Amino acid sequence: MGQTNVLYKGSLLTEHDIYLFKEGNHFKLFEKMGSHVTTVDGVRGTHFAVWAPNARAVSVMGDFNGWNKESHPLKVREDSSGIWEGFIKGLGNGTIYKYHIVSRENGYQVDKGDPFAFHWETPPKTASIVWDINYEWGNGDWMQKRHTANALDAPYSIYEVHLGSWRRVPEQEDRSLSYREMADHLVGYVKEMGFTHVEFLPIMEHPFYGSWGYQTVGYFAPTSRYGTPQDLMYLIDQLHQNSIGVILDWVPSHFPSDEHGLAYFDGTYLYEHADPKKGFQPEWKSYIFNHGRYEVRSFLISSALFWLDKYRVDGLRVDAVASMLYLDYARNEGDWIPNIYGGKENLDAISFIRRLNEVVYEHHPDVQTIAEESTAWPMVSRPAYVGGLGFGMKWNMGWMHDTLDYFSANPIFRKYHQNQLTFSIWYAFFENFVLPLSHDEVVYGKGSLLQKMPGDDWQRFANLRLLFGYMYGHPGKKLLFMGGEFGQWNEWYHEKSLDWDLLERPPHQGVRKWVQDMNHLYRSEPALHEVDFSNEGFEWIDFHDADSSVISFIRKGKTSGDIILVVANFTPVPRVGYRVGVPRGGVWKEMLNSDAEVYGGSGFGNLGGAEASQVPCHGRYQSVSLVLPPLGVVFLKSEGAR
Repeated sequence: MGQTNVLYKGSLLTEHDIYLFKEGNHFKLFEKMGSHVTTVDGVRGTHFAVWAPNARAVSVMGDFNGWNKESHPLKVREDSSGIWEGFIKGLGNGTIYKYHIVSRENGYQVDKGDPFAFHWETPPKTASIVWDINYEWGNGDWMQKRHTANALDAPYSIYEVHLGSWRRVPEQEDRSLSYREMADHLVGYVKEMGFTHVEFLPIMEHPFYGSWGYQTVGYFAPTSRYGTPQDLMYLIDQLHQNSIGVILDWVPSHFPSDEHGLAYFDGTYLYEHADPKKGFQPEWKSYIFNHGRYEVRSFLISSALFWLDKYRVDGLRVDAVASMLYLDYARNEGDWIPNIYGGKENLDAISFIRRLNEVVYEHHPDVQTIAEESTAWPMVSRPAYVGGLGFGMKWNMGWMHDTLDYFSANPIFRKYHQNQLTFSIWYAFFENFVLPLSHDEVVYGKGSLLQKMPGDDWQRFANLRLLFGYMYGHPGKKLLFMGGEFGQWNEWYHEKSLDWDLLERPPHQGVRKWVQDMNHLYRSEPALHEVDFSNEGFEWIDFHDADSSVISFIRKGKTSGDIILVVANFTPVPRVGYRVGVPRGGVWKEMLNSDAEVYGGSGFGNLGGAEASQVPCHGRYQSVSLVLPPLGVVFLKSEGAR
């Protein structure tokens, strides 16, 4: 009976496909593997292909055959690729299925989802779904110009979003918004706030909602919790049509142990290392990809290109890069295996990362890859051909931790910690840095950004505005996790909406208005974003005034000759007549002041600006006398003679 239900012809895989797959250089596997609706001998049906080299038998089961494990067997190819395939007539879009795998190892049997599935059932269900991912895009204008928007000298103000908890519908059992509902609400909000990009925490299918998506099983499928693949495409399309870039978090380092996923796929450690000292990540209790296996490389790089090709995203933020680079990551002495030279560097993973970035930029030179890498590994954001890892940018975790530590201190004691603010400039141009105030800093008892700030409520809000102002002035691209932009009081919780009702209160309205105005200034002034990755765009005025807890510096444009002066006062004491040396005479116009009453401040300011006088200061021939607001930052632009 079984042999008549499956046709073993019409394979989508050519000999060349197999050759590339086995040598780790097939980067479009999603076009050939998994389930694809096609026509064979004039008959419509679905072609299935799955990699299970250590299987004794593989079959397709689903609603269409009553989940019969034997009625629709696949056939292994005769080219030693380990790929099982077959064509089942009559099956089309929406077919729910799994692979039943019988291993050659100890008779192990298991039901697996399709690693290449484009769509999955909504958790806690675990089957894959045959799905056509065609979509009629309307973002042609964005795709033509995005090389400018995604360039390293472009403004990047990234709004980091967890789709399931940005906004919920309390009238409907507090459900999350769908992808299409997010398009109705998120797009307009991000545009109004002036952010240039959104970054979504992983939207790839994941079984455990509490992992925030970082425990991925569907490397080619968006989670169905919020809708279909086309629904996500619609959201991305709408963001693009409003000139907003889209970055996806992507996790090529580890995967969960859920039985229906990649773990122990064909009764052997196929995608992961066999030895737990290399193959199991104790910190997250998940399996580590075997980046030295060529077929796994093809799988992962194909996943990266899939999101760039089919979903037209503008960047991938690669999670947990440090865990890939170091064999001893989160391990005790004796619990890891050194490399062939006796070191702790993971040579296979390093090679994989470099190849990944080479392929991404070869196929999509108008996107960026961004590393979440928390160590001092050198040249993370330098090309592979000069010895780097090849990422476009890297999160500056050191800046984030030092800055938040400094801001959590009572202003009385900040003068003893001034180096926490100034130290970041010493290494600011070693990498192409993103300055992240991310989701990781507002969970697990760390408190929200507003909660971290010291003092009474007025001082907390002033400190938060000052923190954001300091970040926007500092060299590097910007990232802010949702809720921070209006001063969310509570820690982020993935099962709960942001506290949007706070925006009925003036202090929160003020923070939101401040972030909005900073975004617009940042985007409109090339001096604040053009030269983020070179010291040619930055110059200290003074970082020695620790007693007053004041720093001052300038940002410079690449071609315009524009100069922006940033002066920050990290104490609640206003300073009148504070003199700052400047490189130009004439008027310095006050562009933004975090203490303005419209932001909830006390109104200390410079009445629109200050004029330089011939009074030497800070080693310069001219200076301006300023009013520095309490716990405030001012941005001034030179309008004088050059």
